[in-house]
Amino acid sequence: MANTYIPVQMKVKRITAEDPDRTLRTFDLTFVDESEREAFKYLPGQFCEISILGKGESPFGIASSPTEEDYLRFTVNRTGSVTNEIHYLREGDIVGMRGPLGNWYPVDDLKGMNVLIIGGGFAFTTLRSLLIYLLDSRDDYKNVTVIYGARNPDLFIYKDEIAVWKQRDDIQFHLTIDKPVNGWNERTGFVPTVTKEIAPSPEHTIAIVCGPPIMIKYTLPVLTELGFSDERIYTSLERRMKCGIGKCGRCNIGSKYICIDGPVFSMAELKNIPEMV
Repeated sequence: MANTYIPVQMKVKRITAEDPDRTLRTFDLTFVDESEREAFKYLPGQFCEISILGKGESPFGIASSPTEEDYLRFTVNRTGSVTNEIHYLREGDIVGMRGPLGNWYPVDDLKGMNVLIIGGGFAFTTLRSLLIYLLDSRDDYKNVTVIYGARNPDLFIYKDEIAVWKQRDDIQFHLTIDKPVNGWNERTGFVPTVTKEIAPSPEHTIAIVCGPPIMIKYTLPVLTELGFSDERIYTSLERRMKCGIGKCGRCNIGSKYICIDGPVFSMAELKNIPEMV
């Protein structure tokens, strides 16, 4: 964007309810100005600020892939005043958007490597972006393994796409829920435990982890135990995002502004931030 302070106009193209309670909704947005669409370049892991005039703005990870050129996708959990207003939107409504903001997953380093994607709950948004990006250039990567957990089956997002991904023979896709549920035939257990059970090989593998803070906290040590080096473990601190441009100071930890220096960090980088050790 020419000016990161000024939102561009986006039209709501499609709205999808991701759970029975409709607290999770996915919004596909299109650019009102075609020239702004052409100028918008991003990579998996980045985020945008979505704004409602007179109500405020909130940051959301981009769930669409750069290879999906017709729209930008954001999944919104209704948790506060701004997200509540976003949930009131209807197809055809106009919203503001600033971005892309932050850094991205190490997509260039992933080429020629095995890729392990570990996600939890509705934080699978930017991981969807990454997975679509990998699958659209599948020959550039070796084994692709996905471990995705949620509290219960209703809380998985992108269910239709998951069904398709699980049928593919060029990726391994593991679903897990926290506790047993009648009719559930996939894995049961917390993501760190399931990761340890699956025991993906660290050889020529880069791990990308994104999910609730508690999931990340207990998953990273499992990867270390499995033999992953700190330089080959990446995670996103996107939940710390606020203004997105380093002005409000609310995402500051140590010497870093998460919205500028992140939200994606390697484990090696995090160990050099005192507050994150």
